Order: sequence, then C-alpha cells, then structure tokens
Amino acid sequence: MKLAGMASNRGRNLLHMADTAPGGAEFAVVLSNEEGAPIIEGATERGIPTEVVARDDDESREEHEQRVIERLDGYDVDLVCLDGYMRILTETFLEATPRTLNVHPSLLPSFPGIDAHEQVLEAGVSVTGCTVHVVDETVDGGPIVTQEPVPVYDGDGTDDLKRRVLHEAEFSAYPRAVKWFAEDRVTVTDGDVTVDGDDGGQFPARRLTSEDRGRELRYGENPHQDAAVYLDEACEEASVVHAGQLNEGAKALSYNNYNDADGALNLIKEFAEPAAAVIKHTNPAGCATADDLASAYESALATDPMSAFGGIVALNRECDAATAEAITDSFKEVVIAPGYTDAALDVLFEKENLRVLDVGDLDEISEPLVEGDLVGGRLVQERDLQSISLADLEVVTDREPTDEQLETMCFAWQTIKHVKSNAILFATDTETVGVGMGQVSRVDAVRLAAIKADEHAEGKDAEGAVMASDAFFPFPDGIEVAAEAGIEAVVQPGGSVNDEDVIAAANEHDIAMAFTGQRAFKH
Repeated sequence: MKLAGMASNRGRNLLHMADTAPGGAEFAVVLSNEEGAPIIEGATERGIPTEVVARDDDESREEHEQRVIERLDGYDVDLVCLDGYMRILTETFLEATPRTLNVHPSLLPSFPGIDAHEQVLEAGVSVTGCTVHVVDETVDGGPIVTQEPVPVYDGDGTDDLKRRVLHEAEFSAYPRAVKWFAEDRVTVTDGDVTVDGDDGGQFPARRLTSEDRGRELRYGENPHQDAAVYLDEACEEASVVHAGQLNEGAKALSYNNYNDADGALNLIKEFAEPAAAVIKHTNPAGCATADDLASAYESALATDPMSAFGGIVALNRECDAATAEAITDSFKEVVIAPGYTDAALDVLFEKENLRVLDVGDLDEISEPLVEGDLVGGRLVQERDLQSISLADLEVVTDREPTDEQLETMCFAWQTIKHVKSNAILFATDTETVGVGMGQVSRVDAVRLAAIKADEHAEGKDAEGAVMASDAFFPFPDGIEVAAEAGIEAVVQPGGSVNDEDVIAAANEHDIAMAFTGQRAFKH
C-alpha cells in the first residue's frame, strides 16, 4: 500500500509509520501546507518525496485543495494519512482522493476539536487516549476505525498528557489502522467501519488490559532494578498477588518471592491428595503427595534439603501444627496455604521474617491464559492444564510398567510441567527423588537429576525410580545415562524420529517406557 502523508508541523506519527512500515505500507509522498514544516526535513532524511503547498492569502479553501490534489496526482497513492494537518478538508478534496484517515488525541466523540488535552484535564476524566477515524466533512466526526486508551494521572499537565498519548496511544493505534487497510481488512459503508478478524475470541486482534499497582517492591530480580506488582482485580482464582499476608509485621514479598510463590502455588494446585512443594528460583526442589500434609512436606523436602534452604513452601491443605513445625526446622522465605490452624500460626509466627500467605480456596481455576514479557511486546498462550491418566499412557517397551510405576508416571508428569526445560524428574511412589532442570542438553538434565537423587536427597536415591522427561529423547543416550543411574521406568512424550532407537535402548536395559503423546515444555 502506498501512503500520502499530510502534516502542518512535525508529523511525528507519519515519521513513526515511515520507520515501521505497518502492513508493508510505504509513503509515496509527504505533503505540508506550511513552508519550513519539520515534517519535510524528517521525510527527506528518510528518502521520501516531499511537496509543500502553502495557501495564499487570497486563496479559497477549495482553490488550495485543488492545488494539493494536483500535487498528489503525480504519485501512486492508496491511502491518505493526516497528522496535525491544520485544515478542515472539503468535499472537493475527499471526493478526488483515496480514503483519508486522521488521528485525534482523545476518545471520540468526547473532546473533539482543538485543545483536546486541555478539555480532558478540565473535565477531570480518568481515561483519555486517541482515535483513528475516517475523515469526512465534519470536525472529528468521521467513522471510527480504532481507539487506544491512556490513563490520566494525578498531577498530569498538558505536556505530560500530550507526550503519553502520542507514544502510548497514537504510535500504536495509527499504525494498527494503516496495517488493517494494507491487509484489506477494513470495510467502510454508510458511516460504519468493520474490521475483519477484530471480533474478540481467546486471542483478540487487540488486547486492552487494566491493572492496578498493588505495591512498589524494594527492588526487582536484582537490587539495581526497580519493580512493582500489579493486580488483576478480575481474577477469581487463588493467587499470591491477592493473598493476605497474615504476619503483617514481617517484611513484604520481594519480586523473586512473588515469582517463586506463584510457581509453587500453581504446582500444588495439580493434586487432589494432600500435597506439598518446595520451590527455589521458580523450579521445584521437591514435591510430594501423601495421606497427610506433614508427610507430604517431609517427602518433598527430603528430595533436596540443601537447595530448599531459603525456598518457598506451598501446601494444598490447611496447614496444621505438625506441618508448621517441620517447615520451621529450616530457613524458608514464604509459606503458602489455603488456610492455617491457630496452632500452626503460633509456630510460624515465631519466625520473624517467614512470610505467611493465605490464598483461600484452591478449587477454582479461572485463568485460561498465561503471558510473559518481551522487549516491545508480550507472549500469550493457553495455560498448560493438561492432566494425564493411566488411559493416556501408551506402553511401547517389552517390559510392562507395574501398577505402582504407572501411578508414579502420572504424578511425575503433573509435576514436571512446572520444571523449567530441558527438564528431567526422578520419582518413586508419589514423591520426587531428583530434579534436573533448565539444561540445554537433555542428557545433562538426566545427569543432574541423578546427582540430585544420589548425592542430595535424604533417605532416597535413583535406584528403581521412574524418570519423566518433558520432551522426547532425540537419541538413546539419555536412556543409557538413566539406566546407569538405576532407572527402571520412563515416561516421555515420544514423537522423535529416533523413537525406535530409544525404545530399543530401553528394551536392552529392561526399562519400561510409556509415551504420553504430549509435551510439557516450560520456559
């Protein structure tokens, strides 16, 4: 798509679109009605042809517009984009040129005309923004293509608002509208605009989010980084950002505490049985289920008590005194549970800076999506809510897993979903034995899990354990290393071009293996 840009002054939006080429659109020409307008220099620096058509003192609007039309006629133009073009266009121009767009610095129909920012501040509204609309003969009254909101903060002045609306709203909305036109997704009929694909759904064409700052944090991941936590007040699911901190005198949670606590809570939500997990740097140091909470915690802690030092504990039952006593036997940063007995709180409150969080009922899973930050954007995906049962396991080896091993496979699969990839997890019964996380080589992850099981675990080792892998084994070497560690059964997705070789290696070492048919990467 070829664009004609028209501006009377700086034309920052036009230059921004020239730099970003939304939808592949390029400027065929930039025109100004003011001699010496900065937009001309900016366009020239970018190699864009320019035209200046100043209005003579005795020239009518129609006569001036006719000269503008004649200049534009020399260029191949599909769409005209105005940006601070300080003239109201007449029917003469609009009928002779392609579709024309303009951007206005408010959420029309509120605050049309000049001095929009002053109008916004005088009205005392809490939200403003910008509107991209099709130009007609009215003043800021043409059909709306898209809008972008911007909050108004206490103490904002006109310059503050103008700068934020430009960078946070106009630099997003105007290129978006041009991209839609370039992709032939916009239909304008009888004063109405429709956009193909802009119809909501799980992944809408636009995402508008509004979150309130809960608190500023002491610092981010590192002391030189500032940080804050924002709250999604619409979230109904148990979460650490909405959890009450019961011992208010203890220091507040840090950025890393929130991150780790969220990972710990999401892990123990996987299990219906009493479950406990210890998290360190967003990875499970140990996880277990048992008949009672104290036993589950002891088994989880025993997986890697050295790494659990200074970790986060999450429980999926009301914390009782016995579990609280076990937790406070070593240094922990945070404990999370859906409630506490009075006796448990008496024990936990003896530790001055152990943060005690009550997240409430764990039954409701209401948040279907998760997201992560990128520089300049965000990744959004469906939450990994997969849950396997015995019926989902496809045994592919000569040796059949025992009933106990099959149960362990299911436990291990629900746990490994919360281990950073590449991930390997050793387990027996319904407790972890060794965890190998975050390795760039799957074989190294197996070796790390073996080291954790044989050197760091208390009262358990890798001999006879089940191994889970979050993705397929590309080569038999991972099975070879597992066999050396004493692994007797494996659960993994399958799907490698070398599956036959991997299965053959398992058969050679008399290891039972089952495929889940689904991967469990976590990054």
